[in-house]
Amino acid sequence: MPDVPELLVAGSIALDTREGPYGKLHEEIGGSAVYFALAASLILPVKVSAPVGHDSVARVTDALAGRPIDTSLVKVLDAPTYRWKARQEHGRNVDLGSSDRIYDEWEPQVPDHFAGWAFIGSMRPDRQAQATKALHHSARLLAADAMLSYVKSQPPEAKDVLRRASWFFCNEDEFAALGGGNAEEFRRQWWLDGLVVKSGPGGVTAHTADGRVHVPALLDHPAFDTTGAGDAVAGGMLARWLSTGAQRGGLQDALVCGVACASLTIESIGIRGIATATPRLLEERMAEVWECMRRES
Repeated sequence: MPDVPELLVAGSIALDTREGPYGKLHEEIGGSAVYFALAASLILPVKVSAPVGHDSVARVTDALAGRPIDTSLVKVLDAPTYRWKARQEHGRNVDLGSSDRIYDEWEPQVPDHFAGWAFIGSMRPDRQAQATKALHHSARLLAADAMLSYVKSQPPEAKDVLRRASWFFCNEDEFAALGGGNAEEFRRQWWLDGLVVKSGPGGVTAHTADGRVHVPALLDHPAFDTTGAGDAVAGGMLARWLSTGAQRGGLQDALVCGVACASLTIESIGIRGIATATPRLLEERMAEVWECMRRES
């Protein structure tokens, strides 16, 4: 694909300890950068910037193996990998705390004068704000995501990310914590080109100057583990839109791809679903989303 801009994700690599209807998981590989990269790499090569401890580097390498994922900006540190604990209730994760000391040892690394598309995934807000500041003058498109616990604990930094991004992804709770209200008014208030609100089983809605584009969730497949679904939406959507020319008329198709990636993610535990997915399986799942939309129209 000639002249397609590069795609970069800066975010977290995590060891997740979680419990839910699927049972208990102890220190499973996860994190915003991992879920985003696994989804996006079904469509395009993607570059990852994130910190990881020596305790997890081999597992991360294995998780990303076989995909067009450039990890040259992943920094291996003498600090424990970011840990996150959560409990899944009614299809949503209840944050039970994290250990994020690794961010004290790491500063986001981004390519000089990066002119591609960048997604700043959830991580400690001071580092998320730092990555956003480093990219917002040069990136052709700069998108960012929110994490509810960090929005509540460090609101100035979280809003600094929002102020610098051109596209912003959040779920309904994060949207409310950032001020909420009318989505289109919120988008204009923060000078966003696009606001993507993720509503779980209610689907995904993008708000732009051209209006509202909604894609329903695909409910014909099980939702075992909703962790990473939002990052998969962003990875699938941005990679698909970039690969098809990033025209305004292609936004709905890109959102369909994002929803399909989320469906592939949540039907298995942890990263297993999206890590074992193939481009062909993604196209088949996208066809199911389109059919679902036709039935609802």
